[in-house]
Amino acid sequence: MGMGKRLSLIVKAKANKLLDKHEDPRETLDYSYEKQLELLTKVRRGVADVATSRKRIEIQMQQLQASADKLQTQAQQAVTAGRDDLAREALTRRATANQQLADLQTQHAQLQAEEEKLTQASQRLQVKVDAFRTRKETIKATYTAAEAQTKIGEAVAGISEEMGDVGMAMQRAEDKTQQMQARAGAVDELLASGALDDATIMGGKDDIQTELDRTSASSDVELELAKLKGALPAGDATAAIGGAESPAAAEAAAPDAGASS
Repeated sequence: MGMGKRLSLIVKAKANKLLDKHEDPRETLDYSYEKQLELLTKVRRGVADVATSRKRIEIQMQQLQASADKLQTQAQQAVTAGRDDLAREALTRRATANQQLADLQTQHAQLQAEEEKLTQASQRLQVKVDAFRTRKETIKATYTAAEAQTKIGEAVAGISEEMGDVGMAMQRAEDKTQQMQARAGAVDELLASGALDDATIMGGKDDIQTELDRTSASSDVELELAKLKGALPAGDATAAIGGAESPAAAEAAAPDAGASS
């Protein structure tokens, strides 16, 4: 197979696949039905034309018959009047009219037979068109029901094109949400550890200020603890104070104990 034939075959195959994808059987059936109606109309028009020609011949036959009858009467009158020459002329014309009448009768018979054939063909075609129309509507209804059932099934299963797009959009939204949540958590951790400065605080904080704030917070805790102990009864307060003596007080009392010994 040559390169040109192979290329032509590929193009035809792809075109056929593309047409099959976009072809709607209902539209094809409607188009075929319209073509059959056009053919039926042409056949009926042919029947009407033949009938018109037959009727025209019948009118001519009537006229020729009337003329032949008139010539026959004239020939008789001419014989009665002793005018054989006129009688001969009338009879000659009558013979010509009879010959034309015979020809018209032949044509009339042919047209009548043709009209009967076309009428029968039109009737048979009408039956076929009616049957095709019924079959067409049945196929269209079945196809429409199958198409709707398929779309509903795909929608329920989530495999239709529209539902697939919705699912992909939801997945992207969830991924972005998780990414933003992770980013926000990371920023909070970095701010809490001091690795990042809070841009909302004027001037920010250095490491010394951070340590001073931590020391101040510890002092506040000790003061609050002392207040709580001061609220206890005297014996319990003394035991609590002695038991909770700070390491700094123990270190301060240690030299005094060595001196007294």
